[in-house]
Amino acid sequence: MAISGLAVVSSLQAQTPNIEFPAASPACTLKQRVGLTDITVVYSRPGVKGRTIFGSGGILPFGQVWRTGANQATKISFSTPVKLEGNEIPAGNYSLFTIPGVDDWTIIINKNTNQWGAFQYHTNEDLVRFKVMSVPLRDTSIETFAIEFNRIHDESALLELVWDKTVVPIHLTVDVMDKIVPQIEAAMAAPGKKQDTFYFQAATFYYNHDLDQKKALEWVNTALESNSRIAYEYLHLKAQILAKQGDKAGAIAAAKQSTELAIKAEGPGSSFVKMNDDLISSQQ
Repeated sequence: MAISGLAVVSSLQAQTPNIEFPAASPACTLKQRVGLTDITVVYSRPGVKGRTIFGSGGILPFGQVWRTGANQATKISFSTPVKLEGNEIPAGNYSLFTIPGVDDWTIIINKNTNQWGAFQYHTNEDLVRFKVMSVPLRDTSIETFAIEFNRIHDESALLELVWDKTVVPIHLTVDVMDKIVPQIEAAMAAPGKKQDTFYFQAATFYYNHDLDQKKALEWVNTALESNSRIAYEYLHLKAQILAKQGDKAGAIAAAKQSTELAIKAEGPGSSFVKMNDDLISSQQ
């Protein structure tokens, strides 16, 4: 009976309450599209919490491999090939390790995506390694580690690692031109008229990327034939194209038309009023 009683007591003592506690370093999934590429970053976000972070006496000494977050090694995936600081990265899933330094960091793209921390990290599984300069934050401090995308354009973005008083910017580029231009040209050559929005988007792409401005002008004019309710937006693009071609008078005329229609559609507070005023000023 005594043994039985001890067993019951031991069983009661061994029970674990089913309570979910907040994570010390919460998990985060970041998704961002750059051009035609979908990028996903899965990582955990540690906090400063009054500690020294980088360097001598810090929790992340210079010169040591870091998981670039907390808990499991940070994972990063690309739906198409990309370049990081000019280094070619095929589409796929990777781990993102880093080696913090005083002035520069080593960025590591590793092929092993199932690692806890950097305890089983091996250099022979690296896809690429490269260095980037870190940037000190002088007037502020970031409490919680963050991975962010900034300066996003059709073909590029800045992937930033931010913590405490340090920012590590990584330049990312993707291929858009070789994919989109042949598709636009093929669609334009196909028989039948397209929707005005397609002509506008194609003209915008050619304008933004300094491609054939004659084609861009032709396409935006075709879009304007539809008498779209947002013709003021089309006219603003037309003004931009004409300005790039050196036709100042045409650019001013199109900008003025755009302003008139924008005020009718959105009122005098329309952002197109300011944008057209700026364009007109640049042509005078």
